[in-house]
Amino acid sequence: MSVAHPLVVVGPTASGKSSVALEVARRRRSTGRPAEIVSCDSMAVYRGMDIGTATPGPAARAEVPHHLLDVVEPDREYSVSEFAPAVSAVLDDLSGRGVAAVLVGGTGLYVRAVTDRLDLPPRYEHVAAELEAEPDTAVLFERLHRLDPLAASRIPPGNRRRVVRALEVTIGSGRPFSSSGPGLRTYPPTRFVMVGLAVPRDVLAVRIRARFEAQLASGLLDEVDRLAGTPGGPSRTAREALGYRELLAASRGELSFDEAVELSIQRTRRFAVRQERWFRRDPRIVWFDAVDVDPADLARRVDTHWDGVASAHRG
Repeated sequence: MSVAHPLVVVGPTASGKSSVALEVARRRRSTGRPAEIVSCDSMAVYRGMDIGTATPGPAARAEVPHHLLDVVEPDREYSVSEFAPAVSAVLDDLSGRGVAAVLVGGTGLYVRAVTDRLDLPPRYEHVAAELEAEPDTAVLFERLHRLDPLAASRIPPGNRRRVVRALEVTIGSGRPFSSSGPGLRTYPPTRFVMVGLAVPRDVLAVRIRARFEAQLASGLLDEVDRLAGTPGGPSRTAREALGYRELLAASRGELSFDEAVELSIQRTRRFAVRQERWFRRDPRIVWFDAVDVDPADLARRVDTHWDGVASAHRG
């Protein structure tokens, strides 16, 4: 029944989502129940950005098939409107082969696009390009507030990506962005079994710093230099990857290396708080303590919960 009811593992960055998802898939496969992993991460889609995005390595991918990793070049824009049909195709393929899907990711909108089949507005590239020419996000937010005050009330004024997207749709379609579908404040029934990993913020802060330092030791600076050297450089969406924007600024001499590191860590911590708040609003998510627990035992409990919810749906 878990084939009909895929598992979704969510949580803030550095909460251990990928490890738990891999352990659950291993557990299933060891008992003859095929399972594969589907990434719901807006940055892991980019090739050549594996270190900074903490993309699962070759060993993990060889052991358990992973989907929607390294699918586009970093000079390309990529959005949820492209992700939604791509993930639907993957899920259809897995279901057709009788394989259970373990979805994992911290990009809230990507997860909701899957669990709720969001009605996503089309892209208006020429409008987006004109909006991006305005460097002041506050100016764009004020424009959005005039054109679609409801959308503006739902978007943090400093979230440039979401402000630009809302304006892009409002101007391009001639209809308020807020009129697109039922919105993100409703949580209808879903066939997905959703679990979250709970980690206190002070623990996350320690993990985030340690992980970033490990990424630097693993060659993150070389990865950023290669990215900067590509024709045209990284796309607008790729530049938003945590740590890359700051290290790219350091490579241009706009920040010192130490400043770039500290800003990267601070931005990642703020992002983790936003992720937690986003997911905590969803009453369908069942939370598991992910601190000081044995990974195998945590995977067992998540897997047992998955089976239990699937059986209840079947009944």
